[in-house]
Amino acid sequence: MPKYPPPDAPPGEPNRATLPAGTPVYRVHGTHRAPTAFNSRPAHPFYYGGRFDGTPYDPYGYLYLGLGAGAAVCEVLLRSIPFDSDGSVRLLPRTAFERRSLSLLRLTADVDVVPLVSGADLASVAQDPWLVHAEAADYPQTRDWGHWIRRRSAPWAQGFVWPSKREPADRVAVLFEDRCGTAPPLEEVAAGRVDFGTPEGEEWLNAVLAPYRTRAAPRPGGPA
Repeated sequence: MPKYPPPDAPPGEPNRATLPAGTPVYRVHGTHRAPTAFNSRPAHPFYYGGRFDGTPYDPYGYLYLGLGAGAAVCEVLLRSIPFDSDGSVRLLPRTAFERRSLSLLRLTADVDVVPLVSGADLASVAQDPWLVHAEAADYPQTRDWGHWIRRRSAPWAQGFVWPSKREPADRVAVLFEDRCGTAPPLEEVAAGRVDFGTPEGEEWLNAVLAPYRTRAAPRPGGPA
């Protein structure tokens, strides 16, 4: 964990990448929430919240995406599910998924982002892999760095993209509402939604979780 705040002067211009229109992306979200809606609730500056959420010090709506279904599921549902010492299959608590869904979306416009993928990308914002690998205890610091990067990449950066911590073969992204115009640059793909609270959705979820040696915990009173 870095023991220093962001520098006063940036080392240079942050690197720039474009996610092209038409790119399929996946979002795990509360079933009650529209799949393309930004989360407008600011995270606490020092306690709860995600890696690059807005806070009262930099209030913006945010929306996290996976570029693959596995990354979207793992980033949301497997963050606090360690393996036992015997390596047995992990059980995902039902409270973690029963009120959530996955939606397949598509970008409706090119989206310019700051890539935080390579060592050179991270060095362009005076950082190293800690920024995208840190666990939740360090998220107050990663949020502070995210705000600093936003200021240094205004007004063009509409989000960040980085390797998924829990599915390193894939990438995840965050989009910023205040940089995306009057409407999210996303549309829902027909028949692309899975409600994890239904038997069919739970079956789909278990199929995605199986390669990660994880499955949904059984229903109370049901077979183990």
